[in-house]
Order: sequence, then C-alpha cells, then structure tokens
Amino acid sequence: MSIYLGIDTSNYTTSVALYDCDTGIMHSKKLLLPVKKGEKGIRQSDAVFHHTVQLPQLITELFNENPCSIEGVGVSVKPCNEQGSYMPCFLAGVSVAKSVANIMNIPLYEFSHQDGHIAAALFSCGRLDLIDESFIGFHISGGTSQAILVKPNGKYFSTGIISDSLDLKAGQAVDRVGVMLGLDFPCGAELEKIAKEGGKPLKKVKIFRKDGFFSLSGVENQCKLMLEQGADPGDIANHCLSCIYSAIDDTAEELLKKFGDLPLVFSGGVMSNALIKNMLCRKYNAHFAEPQFSADNACGTAVLASICDARK
Repeated sequence: MSIYLGIDTSNYTTSVALYDCDTGIMHSKKLLLPVKKGEKGIRQSDAVFHHTVQLPQLITELFNENPCSIEGVGVSVKPCNEQGSYMPCFLAGVSVAKSVANIMNIPLYEFSHQDGHIAAALFSCGRLDLIDESFIGFHISGGTSQAILVKPNGKYFSTGIISDSLDLKAGQAVDRVGVMLGLDFPCGAELEKIAKEGGKPLKKVKIFRKDGFFSLSGVENQCKLMLEQGADPGDIANHCLSCIYSAIDDTAEELLKKFGDLPLVFSGGVMSNALIKNMLCRKYNAHFAEPQFSADNACGTAVLASICDARK
C-alpha cells in the first residue's frame, strides 16, 4: 500500500486525511473551528489556537482507526498560488506536517489551499485524469470566489485567476445573510434548507460585472431591505443564492466563449449547495465534488502528494 497523509488548516476547518493511491480509498477527519453565536467569522489568532488544539486530536483519531505507515505528507501552506497569498492559520498545519515528515524521513509536499480544493473535487467526481488536461475551475467559498484556468505542468497543475469577486465573496454573502436570519455560522447548510422550504427555484438576477469580474456587495443590503420589509426568510435565502448562481452562470458563459469549450470543475464550500449545483449541471459540462469533498478538507492535499511522489 502507498498511503499519503494530507493536512489542511483553513480559516474554517481543521482537516486530516489518509489516501491509499493503490486502492483509491480515502479516510478523513475534520472539525469546524468554533465560532460564537451571532459572529460572522473568526480572528486569525483564534484560528491558529484552535487548530493547535484540534489537529493532534484528529491525527490521533485518524491513525487509531486506520493504522498504517505513510509514504509522504501533503499540506496546505497558503490560500492560493497568487503572489503574496498568506494566512497565519495555515502555519499550524505546516508545523505538524514538517515534524511528521522529518521524524519519519519521508517527503513533504506543499500546496495551496485552492490546489487542494481542486484536487479533492477531481477525486470526488472520478476525474483525476483532468490533472493532465486544461479546464476551468471555480473555487467558491467563504474566502474565495474565483474562476481559475487550470493547466497541466508535469507535476500536477498550475493555476491562474481569470475571474474574481470585486468585493464580497460568495461564502461571506451566505454567512452574513444567514446570521441576519438568526442562523449559526457557518450558515451554508441552513440557508440552503430554508431556501428549499420556500419551494421556489433559483432565478437569474442582474449582477454588476466589469472586465470579467463581478460584484456581490449588493447582496447583503438587498437581503437586509427584504427583511425590513417583512419578506419571508425562504425568499430572502432564495434571493441570496440566486445572486450567487447568477454571478457564476454569467462568468461561466463569458469564460467558455473566451477559452473554448473546456470542462468546468466546481469546488469550495458554497458549491456543496444542491440548488446552485442543479442549475449549473443542467446547462454545462460541469463536474462537482460531493459535499464532503467540496467544503474545506485535506483530501486534495493527500491526493496531490501521491501524484507528486509518483512523478518525482
């Protein structure tokens, strides 16, 4: 067996995974970072502290349930591959990953959090073969709302941002509207639930766009106005998700015209939303991760470590 350990310490979740590249079996453990009721996020200093507490616990549980030796370690070291990308929360995972690799004398492979999301989506939908092809990746989460041109580079892939939110990220919009409606952070699953209870399909709405980029800053104010006017929570949730769907749909249309008929691969926590997924799958050659692989996870870093180790 060739088994690889993946570690990811994002601003939302502590996550570890074991991937057997011979059998394709994945085992993972993750814990959300605790956020006080009514708050819309967490400070980086608090995130680092909670990762420091939770990561040893998760690794111990993972190996107790799946005793094995590992061939290498993959870890998220930064949010994305753009110059200057940095968040302190990833230091907790890097520290543990380096210690494990050095003690066991095995290779350590460093990736961006975004790389891990893309790889986890490819693994989940059974399309790891796309690592050797070009495609358009959408990474839609609390910290990122980007479209990325993904190209093979001989090791795994390289990425370049081709569209982005000019302001508010999709996951931020979901969480701010959710907290406004009295939901607990993170609010994605509950916001989707009340939108479904309303029984109305998502609809296209006009989203401000400029030079291929889009804006979501109006979503929060529009939903706040709806709430003040006595709108049903299901309608407010539906409007929020309709705005996000419209931004993604408009972007996909534009990028396919520009870059050709490339596959679309969707990752990030917001892309676990079934309402948005169903709308996009009706229209595009779209590949989605299953929800557990769409939200923050370490599975992608474990997969990429196995690929890099095989190609070194």
